[in-house]
Amino acid sequence: MPSATALPPSARLTTALAAARTAGWLSRRLTGGGGRAIAGRTLMRLDPSAPRALAQGRRITLVTGTNGKTTTTAMLAAALGRQSRLVTNRDGANTPTGLVTTLAERGPETVVLEVDEGWLPWAVEVLKPVCVVLLNLSRDQLHRHPEVHRLANAWRQALTDVPLVVANADDPAIVWAADTAQQRIWVAAGQTWTQDSMVCPSCGDLLKRPGESWSSCACGFRRPTPAWSASDGSLRHHGQRVLLAPGVPGDVNLGNAALAVAAATAAGVEPTEAARAVGSVRDVAGRYAEFVRGRQTVRLFLAKNPAGWDAALRALAPSSASLVLAFNADGVDGRDPSWLYDVGFDRLAGRTVAVCGRRGTDMLVRLRLDGINPVGQFDTIDGALRALPSGPVDVVGNYTAFQEARRVLGHVA
Repeated sequence: MPSATALPPSARLTTALAAARTAGWLSRRLTGGGGRAIAGRTLMRLDPSAPRALAQGRRITLVTGTNGKTTTTAMLAAALGRQSRLVTNRDGANTPTGLVTTLAERGPETVVLEVDEGWLPWAVEVLKPVCVVLLNLSRDQLHRHPEVHRLANAWRQALTDVPLVVANADDPAIVWAADTAQQRIWVAAGQTWTQDSMVCPSCGDLLKRPGESWSSCACGFRRPTPAWSASDGSLRHHGQRVLLAPGVPGDVNLGNAALAVAAATAAGVEPTEAARAVGSVRDVAGRYAEFVRGRQTVRLFLAKNPAGWDAALRALAPSSASLVLAFNADGVDGRDPSWLYDVGFDRLAGRTVAVCGRRGTDMLVRLRLDGINPVGQFDTIDGALRALPSGPVDVVGNYTAFQEARRVLGHVA
């Protein structure tokens, strides 16, 4: 009997796909999980060339950035889904094992993939996308992607052979990285977090920021003229005005929606139709989901890093809802929570706030330094919710805290 390595490529891939399906099924039966991770690992172990083979002949669009990847991917998939069947990694599994599991769903030619920002060069090289959508670049947790310029440089080198990049014109690191692509569509998607883009990525000069623009006096690097601009609930493109009403809250999601519409339009979807599809996205893998818990209506937000927390707090600022801040430092959260001190919590003044999580004490101290005095610190999300009054409650958590809240609330929805 010949060994697996002796099998021809097509037979090897067929065998690997069958083994991956079996592994995923067993994982679901034994653990109750989705089984996608073990399926992807099995497929990659048995046939390392599977991603390249499964990508051949397909129109693949990649979406990446520090924040907003899952939401923008869902928006773009909704828009492109109006004209053709597609597959996408709706669960947010965005490293090679997750990507190859999605690609294993054979059939649809159109594929929309969220990609972890560190894995973008690999994905561009192996999957040969027709389009890459670039959202933003900022520090993530301190254990992953803390050096924005290093990541932007890796992107810049990887994008040279990409036919089209749809990119945020308001983020200097994004513009610098995208500038090597064969064709670029610039979108004024906004940038409220500027702490990680104070200097020019090209020459190191301090960037000037008059109004909505930015530029470097030393090398002339400056914000490009956007073809698409989002503001005041509408999107403007070459004199055309399209109503844009994202189904998810926050100014940052207006920018994400604009990027999704621009990318969908470049793929042939009519702008008004794309905007309508984007507006239909209201719950993205638990983000912004609402649950009824007794007399409380609970809405979930995910915030993983300084820019993400800043965006979430901005989205919540006009609300009078009670608030739970859930904070852990486990695994993917990163063990060092010192970046909390880069986030301004003073905009929560006047809100009724409860704190929970295994690193809730760090959050409690941080809030008090900004003059916010929570009603208490609790061991669990249930305990925090019980301490708050009836009515609307917003829950903001970093990754593991968010997933815990989602599991708890999902059982009582």
